[in-house]
Amino acid sequence: MHIREVYPDVITEDLDYEYKAVLNPENPVKWAKTIVGYANSKGGIMFVGVSNDGEAFGLGLDEIDKTKNLIATVNDRHIFPHARVQYMMRSVDPEAEHYVLAVKVVPADSILRYREGDFNETVYVKGDGNTPPASPEEIIALHKRKHGVDNETSEVKYDEKKWTEYLNLCREYRKDASIPTMKDLQNEEIVSGDGYVKSGLIMFSDDYDGDDTLICCRLWDGTRKIGSVLDQNRMKGSLAKTFQNVIRFIDRNTKTGWIKTRTGGREEIRAYPREAIREALVNAIAHRDYSIAGTQIDVDIYRDRIEIVSPGSWLLPRSYEDYPLGTIPSIRRNSIIAACLDAANLMERSGTGFQTMFESYKDSEDYLQPVVTVYPGFLNLRLYDRLYDASISDYSLKDDKEKILYVLKEEGPSSVRELQTYTKYGSRSQFLSEVVNPLLASGIITRDGNPKSPRAKLLLSAENTGGTGR
Repeated sequence: MHIREVYPDVITEDLDYEYKAVLNPENPVKWAKTIVGYANSKGGIMFVGVSNDGEAFGLGLDEIDKTKNLIATVNDRHIFPHARVQYMMRSVDPEAEHYVLAVKVVPADSILRYREGDFNETVYVKGDGNTPPASPEEIIALHKRKHGVDNETSEVKYDEKKWTEYLNLCREYRKDASIPTMKDLQNEEIVSGDGYVKSGLIMFSDDYDGDDTLICCRLWDGTRKIGSVLDQNRMKGSLAKTFQNVIRFIDRNTKTGWIKTRTGGREEIRAYPREAIREALVNAIAHRDYSIAGTQIDVDIYRDRIEIVSPGSWLLPRSYEDYPLGTIPSIRRNSIIAACLDAANLMERSGTGFQTMFESYKDSEDYLQPVVTVYPGFLNLRLYDRLYDASISDYSLKDDKEKILYVLKEEGPSSVRELQTYTKYGSRSQFLSEVVNPLLASGIITRDGNPKSPRAKLLLSAENTGGTGR
């Protein structure tokens, strides 16, 4: 019987699963290092009673008991801090005389070592098909991943003059437009009792220029990451300044439009709720894994959606889909960065950021609801454009003049501002000179009302509406 017949999700040995025929008590490091490696990473399952080629022959109940006792003994004597393990058993024969023992290892909060003697300790990390000792660089990265990169007390004294961008952020988002006092920062443990700042607050300082705060923003001419990039920017430096610059990039590359109300009028609506954009970006900054060198947060704006992708594995024990909306526990990968955002009134203490995103889309159709996707090592927050209309945003209508004529035909008389939201134009004057004025000059459209009035409507000329003058 193959292991997949007992555990259907298991296909082969990889980063998540490993097979052991038996556990040798004479040389425990051969298998105990797998437990240590799993605990130091994202966890995993070691199957006992399974050959290297995946044949599940199983063990008798007496052997199962001996194996569990052996694991407990080695865990107590050789693994520090002790690993947390859970056991599962499934029979491999109709008589239920032999079982595969699944040893599930839970990710540890700290770095585990395998100890042999008084002065010989080894940190193991799980690889794909092996469990090698960690290099010094891997141990440093592992420490940052477990404990965050922001919680060390620096030798820098707090001085408001060096954090003006962060304090301006606080003024903008705090309800009373105030700034946090030294006492506030100390209560949040952002600053030590004797006035020295934690490394997380340094990332908000005016002169911070580390590459680890990099956020890459792109505006794509389409619904996929191919073709032309219409606008792009690479922001880094102070997290406060980077946050503000990304918000500005999104604002200038997204639209405000109108939707029809039940009474026949029109109501102004943003393509993306401000609350959703803010929460998605704050979540990415607060929870990204800053220990992974060479990575950044990516903000990609497509015709129909925004995707904000941040490096860092999902921290909770169950998958995102297993948590009912509004019940996702708050686990902070970077406690000080999160505390800085919280002090600026940008982050929800109770972990309701996801709930806020969904709440801002409560009046939208189901297909427009935000999507959270968890990949190995990355988290993707997807927000959909509430103004996107495939019928006028399709590739078949590449020309903005065609789009305007389509909208006027379907929607009737519309203002310049309303029509501009259906195009790529951010500048009103450019939109007028390149699209509206040529259509007016050709007589295809006409203007109803004072040309200088923002309330004046554009409409198709009578000869282009079949004589209706609509």
